[in-house]
Amino acid sequence: MVETADLRRKGRGILRVVGIDPGMALLGYGIVTDADTPRALAYGVVSTAAHLRPEQRLVSLYEELLRILQQWQPEVVALEQLFFARNVTTALAVGQARGVVLLLCGQLGIPVVEYTPAQVKQAIGGYGRAGKRQMQEMVRLLLQLPEIPQPDDAADALAIAICHLHHLRSPWIEESHEHAPDAS
Repeated sequence: MVETADLRRKGRGILRVVGIDPGMALLGYGIVTDADTPRALAYGVVSTAAHLRPEQRLVSLYEELLRILQQWQPEVVALEQLFFARNVTTALAVGQARGVVLLLCGQLGIPVVEYTPAQVKQAIGGYGRAGKRQMQEMVRLLLQLPEIPQPDDAADALAIAICHLHHLRSPWIEESHEHAPDAS
């Protein structure tokens, strides 16, 4: 886990997290700060046209995500981990979109943390098997938004960003991280 202190920029005491719900057709993103209460700065989706060849779609994701990351200059990107999917084609496309995110963050020097869907549900809804509607409502409440963020991919990305903020604030996580045995 990346330490909070390592992620704060000089002169700006607030951490910006970009949550990303990867996908080839729709890649959800949400920018959240860790002010006294989490606050959404922006959210939405990057969409690619189905008629484009896969390599063109990946370039489109890369270019739009680059614009977003340069505009918002996050200290960290929180990315949903790929989990086993029944549809192998979908899993491969999501994996390719994740690759674009990882490559771009590596090029820009932005640390990436990853969370499973169950970890996100646990952090946001208090239950690792929370339903989609419950998760969306919790995102709305936690960010004090007037309505549930749309589309679903954007709400999911906001949930991933909030999950990371919750992990940073957890005394157990910080304590266990500080006392981890030396790997050398």
